[in-house]
Amino acid sequence: MRKEKLLIIVDDVWERTELSKIGIPSYKELQKCKSKVLLTTRRLNVCHAMKCQEKISLNILSEEDSLTLFLRNARIMSFESTTFEKVVRRVAAECKGLPIALIAVARALGDKDLAEWEKAAQRLEKSQSANPDHEEDAFKCIKLSYDYLKDEEYKSFFLLCCLFPEDHEIIIEDLFRYAIGIGLFRDAETIYEARGTAYTVVKYLKDSSLLLESGLHYLPYRYVRMHDVVRDTALNIAKSEGGHRFLVKAGCGLDDWPSRLDEGCTAISLMRNRIRKLPPQMVCPKLQILLLNQNLRLREIPETFFQSPNELRVLDLSRTGISYLPQSFGLLTNLRALYLDFCVNLTDIFVVGKIMTLEFLSVKYTHLMELPREIGNLTNLRVLDITGGTIPSKLLSKLHSLEELYMENPFDEEGDETNSAFDEVTGLSKLRILHVWISNEECIPKLVELNPNWVGFFICIGEYEEGLTDVYESGQHGDIDQRTIFLKLDSISNFPDWFFNTVINKAEKLWWYDCPRTGLIDVFVEYERGRLHSLKQLKVHGEDDEDDLYGTDDEDLYGTDDEDDLMNTSTWVPKGIPKKKHGFQKNLCSRTWKSYICVGWIARSYVLLNFYNLGLYAI
Repeated sequence: MRKEKLLIIVDDVWERTELSKIGIPSYKELQKCKSKVLLTTRRLNVCHAMKCQEKISLNILSEEDSLTLFLRNARIMSFESTTFEKVVRRVAAECKGLPIALIAVARALGDKDLAEWEKAAQRLEKSQSANPDHEEDAFKCIKLSYDYLKDEEYKSFFLLCCLFPEDHEIIIEDLFRYAIGIGLFRDAETIYEARGTAYTVVKYLKDSSLLLESGLHYLPYRYVRMHDVVRDTALNIAKSEGGHRFLVKAGCGLDDWPSRLDEGCTAISLMRNRIRKLPPQMVCPKLQILLLNQNLRLREIPETFFQSPNELRVLDLSRTGISYLPQSFGLLTNLRALYLDFCVNLTDIFVVGKIMTLEFLSVKYTHLMELPREIGNLTNLRVLDITGGTIPSKLLSKLHSLEELYMENPFDEEGDETNSAFDEVTGLSKLRILHVWISNEECIPKLVELNPNWVGFFICIGEYEEGLTDVYESGQHGDIDQRTIFLKLDSISNFPDWFFNTVINKAEKLWWYDCPRTGLIDVFVEYERGRLHSLKQLKVHGEDDEDDLYGTDDEDLYGTDDEDDLMNTSTWVPKGIPKKKHGFQKNLCSRTWKSYICVGWIARSYVLLNFYNLGLYAI
């Protein structure tokens, strides 16, 4: 090998390749002459497999860089007219900064006249190929990424992403619930396990350059995006491959049901439109997914709409104006997932009790006074979300397959005809995720046959107040498998042993509203007893504190000059906890520890507990 430095570029690598087999020297030989190998790939796992020392991601280009790359590949040195410039910019903008699309479209149109450019712009704006007579490199490359996916479940999950509107921040939980509804991830024993698989697939799709990171600043890991060019390719794949026939008009401003409907459709997405009226019947015998959510003007579903045979498994009617469900609902014998969230005019869903195959039912924030007793017939139900509503007594105990339960209205001390008692929840042996509100600790049974195995929970315990619903909802926005306790009680020490073992000892976050002065002593005492050792964060709001629970201003973070006694924190340290800092010290920034407790108090004193190092910080 020559002694001068070399840069060897290996382009478009799709799988692990032995470089020696294509004539490239070993790493040691390259080091001797200070040479390097640069490879390009659309699959991140190729970088891992080939032990790349550095990985450089090529992100979406800015508008200026996109136009520069586009003009260079279209060989446009100057614009012959203002009209031509405008249409070129329109076409370039439709590529949304994706380099491979910019290059492919620019090369396809470089020698075309103004009329062809106009046609291309119109086609791209309708999610069609810029040149119908030419299979563009962008499509072929994205299609190849799709073909390289591990198995059919990964491919099906990817295609579900194109059911959402362009430029949409896709909630991964919504994507997961549609996927589980059509039968993906059936190998998983629980919904919790299946959800973990879904997040793994999302990561794999991002690593394969088929999905993008969310652009949101708030909880971005719960969202994912699909580039418009990738989405167009996915739609073309869905139209061309057997078993996938999608009609997607999501977010297109439709006022009416599509006039031409392919009876072979397997998925129809008309979400986020202005549709007012549905046809008398929907004739799609192979239909599995129907998404009509966020059509606020849709007021009713014709009685005969679902009478034609179909294979419908997922139906989303959330955020529509419907007030009742037609009797033909009972004919949906394959339906697994039904979503009726924020249907504020909905008053009764008793007909849902006939759909014995149902596994997911979400009716959060509707105007249902309570679930109808017919829901007790749904013995296959695995996920129930009735946040904002109530459940009749003796109903939950019939739902033996329930794995996840979400509800806001509180359980009372004694179950009656309009409110299910909390001991029904503890008897659900398959329950893994629980988000509920309990009126007080007396609602919790003293004994249970078996300790529940809740892997995630958000449990509020205390008197229900309208003003605290925002706190509950903010907790709902956290991770589904979070382990959070919200208290509005006088003491933490009155819970039965099984509740300590199942919930309190597993809790990672403890929020205490209207906490008495003895509350922190309770926390320390329970900690000394070997409990609360999983706790990572504590938020405390004093009984007379008028500030916000979250304490976000500088005064809340650092304290003030008020030296009222908290509970003599300068002298009391639990046994076995090493003393890291001791005595009063003002303006100590609480952000310096990975895991800490910030306690706001009427006295404006603060305690920081570093549970990560089992240390007590008293300020």
